Amino acid sequence: MARQNEFVNYLLELLAPFGNVSARAMFGGHGVYKDGLIFGLVIDDAFYLKADDINRRDFDECGLLPFVYESKSKGRQVSLGYYQCPEDAMESAALMVDWAKSAYGAALRAAAKKQGVKKRASKSPPESAVARRAPRRKAT
Repeated sequence: MARQNEFVNYLLELLAPFGNVSARAMFGGHGVYKDGLIFGLVIDDAFYLKADDINRRDFDECGLLPFVYESKSKGRQVSLGYYQCPEDAMESAALMVDWAKSAYGAALRAAAKKQGVKKRASKSPPESAVARRAPRRKAT
């Protein structure tokens, strides 16, 4: 575990120019956060960055692989939408910040999408639907 902490500390130094970045232990690895929003994972001394439909092509063009794990309950491999960080970014704070900005953008989009779903789910049904369900009173 000490080696993992050294790697995480190195990564946080690389990400320092990006701003308020922190790491928290989770599931045998670490989550990497900016302003409380997770945009990266550290698993077994490897750094993975958040990807979505907007930035995934950048990872694919570099031949970077997604993080996958074997789900014992589902009996198959599961991808979380995080891709390997390029090796050259692990040696350059400027490159790392570019990739981190892209991953953070994907995390912001995912959070916004999730918020939109929660807001829609918590809204009351349209008034007409409520009126249809309400029992009608008989006129007296």
